[in-house]
Amino acid sequence: MDNQPTSSQHQEDRLHEAGLIMSHPYTDRKRGPAMKASFLKKISIMATTIAPTLAISIYVLYMRLTNTYDRERASNILRWWSALLLRSVEASWDVKKIYDVSITPGRPYIIMSNHRSHYDIPLIYVSLPGSIRMLTKKELFKIPLWGRGMKAAEFISIDRKDHEQALKDLDEARRMMQGGIVLWVAPEGTRSRTGKLGEFKKGGFMLALQTGAIIIPVGIKGSENILKPDKFEFYLGQQVQVNIGEPIDASHYSLDERDRLMDDVRKAILALAEEN
Repeated sequence: MDNQPTSSQHQEDRLHEAGLIMSHPYTDRKRGPAMKASFLKKISIMATTIAPTLAISIYVLYMRLTNTYDRERASNILRWWSALLLRSVEASWDVKKIYDVSITPGRPYIIMSNHRSHYDIPLIYVSLPGSIRMLTKKELFKIPLWGRGMKAAEFISIDRKDHEQALKDLDEARRMMQGGIVLWVAPEGTRSRTGKLGEFKKGGFMLALQTGAIIIPVGIKGSENILKPDKFEFYLGQQVQVNIGEPIDASHYSLDERDRLMDDVRKAILALAEEN
C-alpha cells in the first residue's frame, strides 16, 4: 500500500509553495554526517567568534563617538555577524514561517523563544525582521569593550538579583520599544539544561502587558546539538529549524490575565519547538 502524505507534510508543501520556508544550507564542503570539532577547529571557531565581535564593538563605539550611529546599519551588521557565527560551525538552518510575520511601525513587539544554546542568539537575528535587540543579564555588560559595544548598539541589561533595578531596566526596555526596537526575550531566563522548555519568568510578560506589545512566539529545534550549555564541545554540520508562529497580541489581555498570557505563549512555543 502506498504511503499517504500526512497533514504535516501537506502543510510543509503549502509553506514551500508560498515561499514561507527558507533553507540556508551549508555548502562550503560536501555534506556529511555531523561531527565533533577537532581542537584546531575549535580554535578557529573561537577566533571567528571573538575577533568579529570585538571589531563590531569598536565600530559601534566609533559611530557613537562620531555621532554617526545608524540603527538600521547596526542591525545589518548584527545579521552579518550572526550568519558568520553559524557558518563557522557549518550549521544549516531552515526558517519556517508558519505565520508570515511583519513589523508594523509604531507597534511594540517582543520576540519570545525557547533557549537551548548560545547559538539561539544568531539564529533569531538571521530569521526575523526588525531592529532586534536582546534583553540580557547585566553581567555581560561588564565584559571589557564588548559590554560597552552592546550598550552602544542599544542592547538592554537586566539585573536578575536586584528587583528594584530590574523594574528600572524594564522601564528602559519600554522606552526603547517605543522608539522602534524589537525586543528579544528568552522567557525561561537562561538556557535549558534538559532540552525542555523551563519555567517562565514574569518580567517579559509584564512588559508586554504594560506596552500592549505583540508577542512573536518562536520555537528553535536542534541548536543544542551545536553547543550544549556548560560544554566546550562544538558539533559541526548540524541542521537547525526555526519555527515562527502566529503573533499573540498582549493588548487583548488585562494585567490580571498575566498567567493566561504566559500559558498561551508557553503552549505556542512548545508546539513550535515540537516538544512532546
